Amino acid sequence: MRVNGAERSGDVEPRVLLVDFLRTNLALTGTHVGCDTTSCGACTVLLDGEPVKSCTLLAVQVDGREIKTVEGLANGAALAPIQVGFHEEHGLQCGFCTPGMMLVASALLERNPNPTDDEIRWAISGNICRCTGYMNIVKAVQYAAKMHSEAAKAPAAAAVAGGGE
Repeated sequence: MRVNGAERSGDVEPRVLLVDFLRTNLALTGTHVGCDTTSCGACTVLLDGEPVKSCTLLAVQVDGREIKTVEGLANGAALAPIQVGFHEEHGLQCGFCTPGMMLVASALLERNPNPTDDEIRWAISGNICRCTGYMNIVKAVQYAAKMHSEAAKAPAAAAVAGGGE
């Protein structure tokens, strides 16, 4: 499998859950174990760009696929817009749900760069937060969407200012 852009492999028993493989074998502890029943979303990762709950997938089921965990959001030292949004808008409190929320939100923003509040709430509805009351999470996603929008405008403005080259 490819995890956060790097080829990764390991020998595992067929019954090992993806969440356990990520945490134990690959030491990617940002993916949390919450409920083991798909109810909380703390174990959310992106599988080929789509949010999935890794507590219900076997590691062997993702052979040859692309996985992104919260550790793969940042580009080196540069935080991803969704990470900046969660920081700036106080979208996290205890941090337990945060990785799953960020991954679901980043997948939403890939599909829909300018979501409404209702679309954001629908996207995160499979993830439970027990601390923030969701308002700041919605604001964090809006912040990230605004960052994406401004970044998209910047190259266009630079091209116009530079004569389109």
